[in-house]
Amino acid sequence: MGLAYTQRMLNYETLKDRPRDFLAATSLKLEEFLQLLPAFEVAYTQRYPRELTYEGKPRQRRVGGGATGALPRVADKLLFILVDQKTHPLQTMHALQQFPERGKPQ
Repeated sequence: MGLAYTQRMLNYETLKDRPRDFLAATSLKLEEFLQLLPAFEVAYTQRYPRELTYEGKPRQRRVGGGATGALPRVADKLLFILVDQKTHPLQTMHALQQFPERGKPQ
């Protein structure tokens, strides 16, 4: 059995036909996302060449061998980053409102 959380992860294929939700999730219109995608793909493949692991070491297997990542498509990777960048500060604010004493010096 694969990772259970990947079955319900937000992905590009699900969101691309829902323009209102796409904008709410990413702060970008689909057309803007599609303009950004080629540059992101180039930058991503330069940073993480297929022949190397994420740690920068030579692969022991051919590309495609082993387990498929949770975000196999470049569009899903970009979507994840955009959603995280939009919602992470919001999560911090929720935490600060719930636990304001955490920020006080002791």
